[in-house]
Amino acid sequence: MKIVLAPDKFKNSLTGIEFCDVVEAGIKTIRTDVEIVKLPLADGGDGTIDVVNYYLKGKVISVEVNNPFFKPVLASYLYSETSKTAFIEMAEASGVKLLKKEEFDCINATTYGTGEMIADAIIKGAKTIILGIGGSATNDCGIGMANALGYRFLDSYGKDVKPIGKNLSKIVTVDDSKVNPELKNINFNIACDVSNPLYGKVGAAYIYARQKGATDEDVKHLDKGLEDFSKVLYKTFQVNPQSINGAGAAGGMGIASKLFLNGLLQPGIELIKKLANFDSKIENSDWVITGEGSLDQQTFSGKTIKGVVASAKEKQIKVAALCGKSDLSETATKNFGIDYVDTVMNYSKSMEDAMQNSIHYVKEMAKKFANEL
Repeated sequence: MKIVLAPDKFKNSLTGIEFCDVVEAGIKTIRTDVEIVKLPLADGGDGTIDVVNYYLKGKVISVEVNNPFFKPVLASYLYSETSKTAFIEMAEASGVKLLKKEEFDCINATTYGTGEMIADAIIKGAKTIILGIGGSATNDCGIGMANALGYRFLDSYGKDVKPIGKNLSKIVTVDDSKVNPELKNINFNIACDVSNPLYGKVGAAYIYARQKGATDEDVKHLDKGLEDFSKVLYKTFQVNPQSINGAGAAGGMGIASKLFLNGLLQPGIELIKKLANFDSKIENSDWVITGEGSLDQQTFSGKTIKGVVASAKEKQIKVAALCGKSDLSETATKNFGIDYVDTVMNYSKSMEDAMQNSIHYVKEMAKKFANEL
């Protein structure tokens, strides 16, 4: 019998890699005839970097770059010399996590530091770059990132425009004559989990800018900037930015990644599955056991478990979900494609107990599952 373990993390409780080790130990306590394949997953959120490195086996590279307000910050990314693959999270250089709440000011923020990280990875020899664009503090439509890679953004006088969101409407020309020539030889995969257009009432500024420190006036200014700049992008690349799904992700970094980097935008879980060679490694399995902290309505909209179920059902493999808790009915989980569910809350005395002793309870769940095979 072959069982694949493919969990996400249990937030603040258990990593996906720990889940794999504990469930393997629990199953093997009961059944010694089972082949276990461990494929921890993530969807681009917290903890993704550890899961990526499970497959990349790279090293952490630290580089001094510009933060969202052009101040020096030490940012880290993963690089595998063997596969010439880098994993970069824009939040390391251009994220809200670098700022205090009172410092949030996305109209004046830049993605320049993210471009510097990309440039450093190219110097190191990267041929594939996986770029996570979550957690940004910016709304500059990626012009900072592109500027760091050699693109120039010029106003009506032919002068360089400072690459921040406030200045998008000033740009009339994109000059690519000084772009890093290596850029066209890099395969960019962009982890993008939102589908917002670039501008308009459900675009980057109106939906996300307020939580990054924008006032109502800023939001209007930024939205107008994105709309104006989209015309310049159309003239430059012959692509209508507003027609691209996810163009408005990370303050316009979605469209920037596509046009300036020729990147492929994909849900985070699909990128990690590809990195894990997931679909081929689950071949001929009897079960895939997945898990995460909470099985709920969000699970249906692109989280890790949805990605696992999609791959498993395509190959008629049964799916078990061992989770922290579940808010879904038995009918909902069955309809979703999950054949077996158990939760830590079925065993623990309280939520606190569940969080503190999740390793113990997950092992008990694995033993119970193995007994029922």
